[in-house]
Amino acid sequence: MKENLMIGMLGGKKSGKSYTWNALFDRGVKTGKNLRRLYLNETEYVKVFLINDSPEKRHKHIEDFIKFERPRIILCSLQYVKQVSDTISYFAKNDYSMYIHYLNPGFYDDYDSPLFYDIRIINNILSSNSVLCIRNAKLELDERVQEIKDFIYGWAKSRDLLLSKKIHKKDITKQTNKKANKNTNQASIFDTE
Repeated sequence: MKENLMIGMLGGKKSGKSYTWNALFDRGVKTGKNLRRLYLNETEYVKVFLINDSPEKRHKHIEDFIKFERPRIILCSLQYVKQVSDTISYFAKNDYSMYIHYLNPGFYDDYDSPLFYDIRIINNILSSNSVLCIRNAKLELDERVQEIKDFIYGWAKSRDLLLSKKIHKKDITKQTNKKANKNTNQASIFDTE
């Protein structure tokens, strides 16, 4: 069993890789130098390392991004070019399971159906310890993001990597009041008197 995980977004230029990471974190994110929290639900999170700009796009090796001890979970953009095989090989050699969404068609692609080019990328991914999912980036993003969170949650839970945010009594009261106010506001929308 592999003890590390790489979540990959594979696609061409402007396919929706960064857009997916932004939705996953619920804010704009960039490649970092440190681990960051990725909340999988209201209270549980994992620590991840994000490589938002693909190594292939920046003409760098994956090792140029990872400057410290090997992170357990890496989120990585992967450009659909021949050189992506080097990045895939790095993860395979360094004890990473891979869960990859291939955004095909990409968000800005002119065509609406998947296209496959024969540069052996898919074969390289599938010959490693990996799961490859093909997702249409032109469709709703929420399901794709939830699928990624669910996968990470299951993987991290089985390795005891889930961390919990401490919830203070006043935070619970605030959340309860917000929900009550929201329900009251929604109810008033439907009042016809």
